[in-house]
Parts: sequence; C-alpha cells; structure tokens
Amino acid sequence: MRVLIAGSGGLIGTALAARLRSAGHDVRRLVRRGAQAADEHGWDPPSARIDEGAFDGIDAVVNLCGAPLLPGRWSAMRKQVLLDSRVEPTEVLAEAVAEHGVKVLVNASAVGFYGNTGSHVVDETAGAGTGFLAELCTAWEGATAAAKTAGTRVVLVRTGLVLARKGGLLDVLRPLFGFALGGRLGDGRQFMPWISLDDEVGALVHALEHETLSGPVNLAGPAPVTNAEFTKALGHALHRPAPWWVPGIALKLALGQAGEEMALYGQRAVPRRLEHTGYEFRHRTLESALAAAT
Repeated sequence: MRVLIAGSGGLIGTALAARLRSAGHDVRRLVRRGAQAADEHGWDPPSARIDEGAFDGIDAVVNLCGAPLLPGRWSAMRKQVLLDSRVEPTEVLAEAVAEHGVKVLVNASAVGFYGNTGSHVVDETAGAGTGFLAELCTAWEGATAAAKTAGTRVVLVRTGLVLARKGGLLDVLRPLFGFALGGRLGDGRQFMPWISLDDEVGALVHALEHETLSGPVNLAGPAPVTNAEFTKALGHALHRPAPWWVPGIALKLALGQAGEEMALYGQRAVPRRLEHTGYEFRHRTLESALAAAT
C-alpha cells in the first residue's frame, strides 16, 4: 500500500510512518516547507496547493494535521488558529482525495467530540457534546465531506490521551511528579480516555487495512479511568508521591475555557468499533500502558 501522511512530523505521525515502513508499505509525506527528501511532497493548505505528483499511485491518505491545543488560554484568535489548522487542511486533502480517487482517508479527530460525559460510557454511536472542543471536532470531521461524497472510505479516528515514552501527555506530567508536585485535578472524577502510542499506531494501521471500517472510531484503551485513578497509577509507575490537589477554580482562573475543557471535562469513551472489527490491544490496562511509556 502506498500511504500519504499529512502531519507526519509529530509524535503519532513519526511512529506511524515507521510502523508502516516496517510492514513493507510505501510511505510518502506532505510537508509545509519545500520537499527535501525523496519521500516528501510540498503543500500549502491556505492556497490549496499540493505539489504535482503527490497523489500519484496513492492508495490511502492519513491526515494528522492540527495546531497544539495547549499551552495557553483560548482567546478568540487562538480558537480561530486551532480551527483553521484542522479544517482548512482537511478540506484540501478531502478534495484531492476525491479528485484522485484515493480509496481511503483516515482523518484525525478527538474524543473531545463528546464534550463532558461524566460517568456515562460513550461509544461511536453517541452524538456531539457541547463546548469548544466538541464544536472543533464536529467541524474537523465535517471537512472530510468531499471525500465521502466521492465514495472514499473515510475513517474518523477520535483519539484519546496518547501515552508515550517521549512526547505527548507524559512529557508534561513527568517533571511535576519528579518534583513531587503531581496530584488530581478538580474532584478527580472526570474520566481520562488514555491510549498507548503502540495501540494508537496499531489502531491507525488497522483503520487503513480493515476495508469494512468507516465513520467514527474511538482510539482509546478499553479501560478508561478517572483522573484520580490515573494520578495514582502514574505516581506508582514513576515511584513518586502524588499528594497534591489542584482546585478546579484555579485551573479555570489560570487557563480559562482551555483549563476547564482540557483538565476538568472527561469522556468515558470506549473503543467499541475497534474491538468489534478484531483489533487486539497491546495494552489493555493503564498500568500496562504506563509500564511501556515510563
């Protein structure tokens, strides 16, 4: 399979390209700068420009584009940046996929689609929640419309919190726990739909190769935990205490809506469609995922 990846320079994209190549697939990458390597093609989403030949022989496209949600508050300007960095590239890719008859588009999204679900279990049949993240994910997924209309198999992968040895959530948390500053956020009852990097990449490959899979797919481990449970497990994995408590009001004052939605909202999201289509998790428990990432 010849796979074209947009957003290949990040944590997930780098690991995905390596996994695909190790399995014998031909990987091409879209880059915002000028192409410098044989596997690279330049593109500029704001002008809808993609280098000629980028889609030649391409069987599948993976779109992982998107500016980081943190750090910082979500001002109106920052929200627009977050929206544009996702919707604009997705629209450009979806139209190119439609034009070139690409068989499958795997498009990034997030479990933030569901909003704050409390203790209620949500699978892929659940509708969109409320809040900026839910609105962002809805627009992000909607930007794939051109590909879907053209008959392309579109998979909307709603990713949880990725746990990796380098990069991602643990890069933020390790220093805090190292200085004994780890602790639960708010009341600690919000659910954290974690997934190991191994399973994130494995699930993306599964989405590419499993021809009957389309529509939304939750990329989260089968056993989501609360923030309090996550904090305790991470402290144990790092052999560091986690005695602190960060009041929810402090997070809201410091980061505004970003603090509320990123730290205090939770989704008890389960990977029902992955498991129903035969995906076998390498890390079924948080303890297993943390052991691989710490």
